[in-house]
Amino acid sequence: MLRLTGGVNTTETPALNENGGISSSNLIRYFFDQNGPGLVGKLGGWSKFYPSVMASVVRALWAWEDVNDNSHLAFGTQQVPAQTYSQLGVITAGALTDVTPTARYDNYNAPSASATIGSATITVSSSTELGVQQGCSVYIATQIAVGGVVLFGFYQCNQDGYFNSANYHVLARDQLGNLVAATTVAGASLPVFTTVIGSSVVTVTLTNHGYALGTTFPVLMATSVNGILLQGNYVVQSISSANSFTIAASGKASSTGSVTLNNGLAVFIFDTGAIFGPSGGKVLAADWTLDNFGQDLIACPTTSISGIAGLQVQPLYLWDPTGQPYGQVAAAVIPQAPPINDGAFVAMPQRQIVAWGSTQTGIQDPLLVAWCDVNNPSQWIPLTTNQAGSYRIPKGSRIVGCIQGPQQAIIWTDIDVWSMQYIGPPLVYSFNEIGAGCGLIGRKAAASLNGIVYWMGQAQFYTLGSAGVVPLPCPVWDVVFQNLWQGSLLVPFQTAMNRIRVAVNSRFGEIQWFYPSANGAGEVDSYVKYNVLLGEWDYGSLGRSAWVDQSVLGPPIGADPSSLYLYQHETSNDADGVAMQPFLQTGYFALAEGDFKTFVDLVWPDMKWGQYSAAQTAAVQITFYVVDYPGDTPTADGPYTVTKATEYFNTRLRGRLVAIRISSSDLGTWWRIGALRYRYAPDGKF
Repeated sequence: MLRLTGGVNTTETPALNENGGISSSNLIRYFFDQNGPGLVGKLGGWSKFYPSVMASVVRALWAWEDVNDNSHLAFGTQQVPAQTYSQLGVITAGALTDVTPTARYDNYNAPSASATIGSATITVSSSTELGVQQGCSVYIATQIAVGGVVLFGFYQCNQDGYFNSANYHVLARDQLGNLVAATTVAGASLPVFTTVIGSSVVTVTLTNHGYALGTTFPVLMATSVNGILLQGNYVVQSISSANSFTIAASGKASSTGSVTLNNGLAVFIFDTGAIFGPSGGKVLAADWTLDNFGQDLIACPTTSISGIAGLQVQPLYLWDPTGQPYGQVAAAVIPQAPPINDGAFVAMPQRQIVAWGSTQTGIQDPLLVAWCDVNNPSQWIPLTTNQAGSYRIPKGSRIVGCIQGPQQAIIWTDIDVWSMQYIGPPLVYSFNEIGAGCGLIGRKAAASLNGIVYWMGQAQFYTLGSAGVVPLPCPVWDVVFQNLWQGSLLVPFQTAMNRIRVAVNSRFGEIQWFYPSANGAGEVDSYVKYNVLLGEWDYGSLGRSAWVDQSVLGPPIGADPSSLYLYQHETSNDADGVAMQPFLQTGYFALAEGDFKTFVDLVWPDMKWGQYSAAQTAAVQITFYVVDYPGDTPTADGPYTVTKATEYFNTRLRGRLVAIRISSSDLGTWWRIGALRYRYAPDGKF
């Protein structure tokens, strides 16, 4: 009797993986068997979740339900072909709503703003941006001194309801979020940089700048000043007066003179999420992270393009399904949140948005974690009266990914893993390194299942449970880590690794990773799957560029990067109306040892030929591959097509080693392997 002995194993040779071991597979799964190793059967199929193709490859999916019991599926795509934007959308009851954030950029005007003494309201004038309304936000990327205050960062427009076709209002605030009243009516001006030949010291002139010794002065727009290029964060070296201070450049000036930041041009980036906002271009992103804050969708684009050379803007967006508060159609910026983030999630149970790869100055810090106040996505400034805050991971070069795990958040850098555990005020969170040398390979290669966290590292799989961080033995290691895309000019290595998607199927206790194979084109086209209940692995060819586990929408949903359809899995026995091609092939069975050969002439198949309440009509092909020595080219016998009506079939196998391939290609059926028996007899020597 032939009984398959466990999961797929590719690290062993077929001859070593003998007597029931499986050496290759595709589209199969394991089922519990109390009498031994898991039973092997056909994987569940899939069907379209949404009838039309997506505009581009979907990189993120998120399912949630609002307070009116409406179930939503949010998706985020990469760049739409032949366009300059990506799409963020929501599917509700079969209808798709495009909620892609829009932005408009202004880099062509000298600053124009006016202030009223004693008022924090600043009137900003624009000759190019007309019709700014409530609900719009503006990111001022160049420091603007006006009326004795400095404008810099995100501001919500017209909070006071002021409307004018060429002007809008913003409220001046200090670093703690307090309103700052104007002290003069001085007109708007940008920082001026002054250098002395042969010196690296740069004097910055900015009226009533408010900077203190040792604080950071950011230069977002690259500015050439007499042979010195200024861009990035600079520490204030000395304070000359209330209107000037010095910083140290990385080089020495080639001449003496003064240059205004960005050559005197103010930079404004308008978020136009409100329905009445100014027209703008849609956001371009390579990837998204999605989550829900109550009934509201939270979205963060990755590698967003601002439209202005050298300026990076990756804010957090919020979409309210009820369209509040300003008749919002598109997702709108959370103006109080950091303007640059590499991703975000909602921490539970206290419900705080946590962003990573964030910023405190407008220049991205790839190791910075920031979070908002409890139940308040509009408060990101840490005060003694709230629980907002930030923390910089002290090791590694960048945060690769984060998730909300069981009882704590988990943060991965490129080299290690950290826990982020809620402890309440005043520190709010504790951060502890819980594993070294086990960083994450790609930003979405980690997930939690049944209280255990699983992830894919650079050359190993890992788990985090009661025993801490533990490597996860992987008998199909070869087909994953020796088969990864190695990069090209069009798709660099890290770009491809960031496309890896972990996919949890909690219905069957499975977790799988979709990855780009070495023979592909840099897109996910293969998978490796682990059954956490049985401890058994398998692998195959299938691409899913985004995934969401069982949710309010039912069984898991995956995005196909080739067809561009969204598919709901475990809904069919077929691949969206097309016959699946599952198979498994065993290692070699030793029919005989030493000089003797064996002859097999009769086989009795045994299988489940259909699901419990369905017709037992599966047709399965069985093929035998026979060799005398492990390195020989196999001789195939078959395939033999067997059904429930097949009592037995005759073969003529003669050799020392035999492997068995079981496959199917019929439409609408399902099967599971039982015990395969055969009749054999000695057949002489050599």
